[in-house]
Amino acid sequence: MALRRRPEQVGEVVRQIVAEALLHEIRDPRIGLVTVTRVEMSPDLSHARLFVVVPGTPDEREAVMKGLANAAGFFRSKVAKVLATRITPGIAFSLDRGVEHAAKIDAILAGLREPTDGGESAS
Repeated sequence: MALRRRPEQVGEVVRQIVAEALLHEIRDPRIGLVTVTRVEMSPDLSHARLFVVVPGTPDEREAVMKGLANAAGFFRSKVAKVLATRITPGIAFSLDRGVEHAAKIDAILAGLREPTDGGESAS
C-alpha cells in the first residue's frame, strides 16, 4: 500500500513547490495567473505531469504554456532542492480541460432548466 501512495505524496509536494514558485518567483511576462490543479507522477517518480488551468483566449493560453515549458528546468531545480529522492522528476505541463468541460456541462444544464416559450400553453 505504501508504494501506491508514494507517487501521490511526492506529487502533492511537487504541486506545492511549483505553485509557490509560480506565485512568488516566476518573472516571465507570458506566465500570468496559472492554477496547478493536480499532478500525475510516474510510478518510478521520474516524471511529473502538472495539470494547469489558464484563463484567457486560446492564443494567451498557448503563450502561457510555452512560458511554462521554458521554465520547466527552473521548476525542476526548485523541486530538487526540496525532495529527498534519488531521482528528481522531469516536469511537464498540460492544460487541465476538466474545469472547462465542467463549465460547458453547467451551461447546458442551465439551458435545460430554463422554461422555454415554445408556444405551448397549459389548458
